[in-house]
Amino acid sequence: MTSPLKLEIDQALATITFNTPERANVLDLAMARAFAAAVERVAGDSSVRAVLITAAGRHFCAGGDIHAFADASRPLPEILQELLDPVHEAMKMLTLLTVPVVCAINGPVGGGGIGFALCGDLVLAAESMKLRGGYSAIGLTPDVGGSWFVTRRAGAAKAKEVFLTNRPFPANECLSIGLVDAVVPDADLPHAARKLALQLAQGPAQAQARIKALIEAAQQQSLHAHFDLERDHMFASGATDDGREGIRAFIEKRAPKFQ
Repeated sequence: MTSPLKLEIDQALATITFNTPERANVLDLAMARAFAAAVERVAGDSSVRAVLITAAGRHFCAGGDIHAFADASRPLPEILQELLDPVHEAMKMLTLLTVPVVCAINGPVGGGGIGFALCGDLVLAAESMKLRGGYSAIGLTPDVGGSWFVTRRAGAAKAKEVFLTNRPFPANECLSIGLVDAVVPDADLPHAARKLALQLAQGPAQAQARIKALIEAAQQQSLHAHFDLERDHMFASGATDDGREGIRAFIEKRAPKFQ
């Protein structure tokens, strides 16, 4: 039986690939458990220096398994809890990673797939990508962090449009409102995403972790407090071998070799 998800770790890059293309990579219980296991493994592997999340086939993730939700033999909240508890715990773990996370949205995405698609520090989309909320059309509300990521990237007004109107947002519109960072031809997406993720995996891990921490803090504290945090992080980065190596490489006009 084909696994609903593939995890590959190579050259310090962990690649998580949703792998049920015949079902539009729908989020069912098997996918939820496989995703949770993959994230736990990545979080526990100190050799991983970047993460890439993508999918096989023509769709990224169509969202939750609505046919499973229709099981009249069990209360719907029970079904939803069984599905969401492992996914939400894994997403919490994923968003606490200090390494860069890249998402490559290879096609249409909806419902719970939106959280998976937009959780990255950098998000690339194929030209065929379309994003559709879908929740309110079936009387439900967002999950997997979708409402948080859309609001953070595009603002509250656009988030309301995404989740209240359920209209599809094509890739170029997603780019224009900030939901994704770049749009590339479908055939080029796998190479472009892997190239970017490998570049990040070869970067200065401690400095990249501090950059992520600074940007998160910038959204939660005052400017004057942030000056102090930047100062502390700059001093800490300057004390690392990577900091010294980066400066030497710049002076010597060569590529740095970060540890």
